[in-house]
Amino acid sequence: MRDLTKGRPVTVILSFALPVMIGYVLQLCYSMADTRIVSTLLGEDALSAVGATTALSGLVIGFMTGLTNGFAVIVARYFGAHEERNLRKSVAASLTAGFAISAVITVATLSCLTPILKLLNVPEKVFSLSYRYIFIIFAGVTMTMVYNICAAFLRALGDTVMPTVFLFISVLLNIAGDIFCIKVMELGVEGAAIATVVAQSVAGLASFIYMLKRYSVLRLSKEDLKLNSHMIMIVLGSGLSMGFMSCLVSLGTVSLQSGINGLGTVYIVAQTAARKLTEVYMMMFAVLGQTMAIYCSQNFGAGLKGRVREGIKQALFIGTIWCILVVLCVNLTGDLLIRLVCGDITRESVDAAVLYLRVDTALYLVPLAICILRNSLQGLGDHITPIVSSTIECVGKILIVSFLVPRLGYMGVIWAEPIVWCVMVIPLIVMILRNPNIKTKVPGA
Repeated sequence: MRDLTKGRPVTVILSFALPVMIGYVLQLCYSMADTRIVSTLLGEDALSAVGATTALSGLVIGFMTGLTNGFAVIVARYFGAHEERNLRKSVAASLTAGFAISAVITVATLSCLTPILKLLNVPEKVFSLSYRYIFIIFAGVTMTMVYNICAAFLRALGDTVMPTVFLFISVLLNIAGDIFCIKVMELGVEGAAIATVVAQSVAGLASFIYMLKRYSVLRLSKEDLKLNSHMIMIVLGSGLSMGFMSCLVSLGTVSLQSGINGLGTVYIVAQTAARKLTEVYMMMFAVLGQTMAIYCSQNFGAGLKGRVREGIKQALFIGTIWCILVVLCVNLTGDLLIRLVCGDITRESVDAAVLYLRVDTALYLVPLAICILRNSLQGLGDHITPIVSSTIECVGKILIVSFLVPRLGYMGVIWAEPIVWCVMVIPLIVMILRNPNIKTKVPGA
């Protein structure tokens, strides 16, 4: 366990964030390897089929990740306050709510999959491939929930190392499974999906066993497991806020994907490649956001509110250095990296992907601030402002898909996110400055 209420804020943030970042790197390495394996072994149509559903799977998995991170905020607050009884009850309530929600998600997505894919304008040429791939992914969302919720609990107690270890094992299994299922078993895109579900199941079960054996505070008694409606409402308030926040972000991306799918295979492939690199470039934003949610929550629970402002400033400084490195990387090696990710794709797709990256990364300081501020507000108990900001993002992308993309084509896609970022950051800045739980000076700093 790691107490984030002690030590220099910058040191605490970096020590917590480093294993989280390694975890994101592992996930992104798998994602890129998966893209390359599918492209090389199955061809561009298969890649297009998987790419056409990426935003949809991101919507569902992003919601579950946000949900469990929201649960972790409450657990971290009780941990910081040294309220062990409430901590156990919050863990029990989170497990109850998490599995109930994952069951609903499974039924809803599988029963409505065909109309959803049609709504996304998935091309008829790859519709069947897309359906078979995403059906298997959604059938395994409960195992995704198992890993996410266990990893979230461990991070709430300051343990970011072991979730990363289990993820590393999962990534190795995933890559090996991809090759085995696609090349040896000749299962096509279904093989890639099966490998993903199996690997996530192993990571989830390993995390659950470790959590129970390593931390006595997470071993629940019959008393803890009794239905507590008050605690369930508390964890749902935080979990659903962060889940819907993530969901709104992904929903905006889904609407954008819908517009891209209508532009044809060249731009679907371009966006698939560009988004893979975007995931790498934005990795630090997600890492710092996740770190600040737990950092702020623990310090808020401990009554050490003065540490929060300094922590936010340090996180923004770290992120700014990252943004500078990203801009240099894109402008010097963008073409090479696109081909590295997707292999032998058309020159037109490469040029479109590189243009997207050069425009968007130039304004990365804005989404950096968005990720840090909205997660910090969640950690401080403000579950409304992040939702408002994310709603602006979702609505903005839908409007741009409706009005800008039909007129400007792929240039409308390229400018969609920068325009929306500059609007949605405004309420976050206003509310973080007005938040009463942040003091100007850090005691003892």
